Amino acid sequence: MTHASALTLPSPPSPILFEAGPFAARYYGLFIALGIGVATWVTARELVRRGYDGALALDALFFVVPLGFIGARLYHVATDYELYAEEPFPGIFEVWNGGLGIYGAVIGGFVGGLLFAWIRGINPLVLADAVAPGLVLAQAIGRWGNYFNQELFGRPSNLPWAIEIAPQNRPAGYKETASFHPTFLYESMWDLLVALVLLLVARRFSNRLKNGDVFLLYVSLYSAGRFFVETLRIDRAFLIGDFRGNLFVASVLAVTFALVLLLRHAGAGRGGPRKRLTGE
Repeated sequence: MTHASALTLPSPPSPILFEAGPFAARYYGLFIALGIGVATWVTARELVRRGYDGALALDALFFVVPLGFIGARLYHVATDYELYAEEPFPGIFEVWNGGLGIYGAVIGGFVGGLLFAWIRGINPLVLADAVAPGLVLAQAIGRWGNYFNQELFGRPSNLPWAIEIAPQNRPAGYKETASFHPTFLYESMWDLLVALVLLLVARRFSNRLKNGDVFLLYVSLYSAGRFFVETLRIDRAFLIGDFRGNLFVASVLAVTFALVLLLRHAGAGRGGPRKRLTGE
């Protein structure tokens, strides 16, 4: 049996924040709510910096959050349907137990953003650029919900920052292993770094960026970090060939979006700087 190091992170005692009668508030939901709040605040500031009314960020929530939430759950259920195959109802609706795919959230949220931008007459690429830093910051916050659910951890580890996992939450084949890589923590730290990079780039190179560049950079950088996190994960995952599905998706998106970003600026040096339109 592999015992946890004395310095490992302890597992949380419960995923429940508090209970009131039949109602149970969970840490998972708390961190999602905190993430949405922070993302809205950052988006409002980014919109103001681009010459728009910051209140648009709050209005956009009614389009982005529901469709993003639906997309996140659909992605998870579609790619991990074996978890629900025997008893799909009510399992596929029990989101408080975890199970939201970030790529599905981005797709659904992007569709919601397109709809909102069309209704309000905003350039959707400008809106996407304003949303990107807050979105990845929300991901950094939301990952801590996985800590309280004791999920999304990696291979066994005795490193000082390894996390202890209760026996009932350990995957098959690892019942005698006590501590694992806290991949949720790695991803949270990477997301925080990406948010800082996006904010820096958006300000430092504002006169050279094209609409949509910040969003392209977000998808590429997030996916690059997700690729390396996926190499450590041991939880059940859908497969594409012999690869973990999210490992394949992350690698394709990281490279594709980086190439698109580079190609958009490939001729900038020869043709001179191009004026960036923010209000079209």
